[in-house]
Amino acid sequence: MKKEEKVIVGISIGDLNGIGPEIIIKTYEDPRVLELNTPVIFASGKTMQFFKNHFKSKINFFNIDDVNKIAHGKVNVVNVWQEPVKIEFGKEDKRIGEYAIKSLEAATNALKDGAIDVLVTAPINKHNIQSDKFNFPGHTDYLARALNGKSLMFMVSEELRVGLLTDHVPLKDASNHITEDLIQDKIATVTKSLKQDFNIRRPKIAVLAINPHAGDNGVIGNEDDTILKPTLEKIKADGNLVYGPYSADSFFGSNNYESFDAVIASYHDQGLIPFKTIAFGKGVNFTAGLDKVRTSPDHGTAYEIAGKGTADESSFKQAIYTAIKIYRNRQDFNHYSKDPLKKASK
Repeated sequence: MKKEEKVIVGISIGDLNGIGPEIIIKTYEDPRVLELNTPVIFASGKTMQFFKNHFKSKINFFNIDDVNKIAHGKVNVVNVWQEPVKIEFGKEDKRIGEYAIKSLEAATNALKDGAIDVLVTAPINKHNIQSDKFNFPGHTDYLARALNGKSLMFMVSEELRVGLLTDHVPLKDASNHITEDLIQDKIATVTKSLKQDFNIRRPKIAVLAINPHAGDNGVIGNEDDTILKPTLEKIKADGNLVYGPYSADSFFGSNNYESFDAVIASYHDQGLIPFKTIAFGKGVNFTAGLDKVRTSPDHGTAYEIAGKGTADESSFKQAIYTAIKIYRNRQDFNHYSKDPLKKASK
């Protein structure tokens, strides 16, 4: 693919009873977005026509049955199903969860086959997607199994990037998951992503403590002293700019995060609460570490406002921009990382 060509953005529809379809439509009602990429929505023409009518949109969809028949300059809709679907805005519905998975699986297969360049996922309901065939906590875990690499939830915005040592695990189990191997793997993934995906040659990374006040020398737990600190010292001794562990309670309020290219939190809420406070509506959930690019908005299904036409598409739009930028950065990184001697010998 030539660099001047449009990036093909695959979009999984998410929970049909949530705000996903609305923010997708609002995003591509803006002709400037369509100029930057070729969208491919995995759903059905009938379903998308329902949403077009409901939201009184003037958007035009180009319906196809084969993902290889994508038309540039159009908002493509791949018919993953043909039957009409009953939409009940704001309702958690197991049947709707099944359609979300059909869309996700079709989009992921297209991503693996190279029919689309990147994947942007609209929000799902983690409860109604569960079944005997699909028992993943969410997108990240599913894609980690479906694609190659070691996945990491990486929340990114213009001013802040936050990765996680542990993501969708109960808080009571988080510290048990944090081992030397896990810390090394996650920091290596963040480091590689900052280099290839964000064009940062010498990344500087902060790591937040597991316990309050980094354990206060063992008074509030010893995990920071026995696991986190020694591992960070090893990683730093290898020439990496990795610092910490920092006490999480004051790290963001003091704007200390501005001195780093990324912050790694020990558990989900430790990282996502400050991230969403600082960057909500402008933030993007990026699955780093995989061989393919996937992003999503930084919010959920928002059942409480679904169908009302008031959903803000800013984060979804930013997820598209971020996916395109990362894809381009990887192209450049791979190009300039090639061995010129090896290339010349071919």
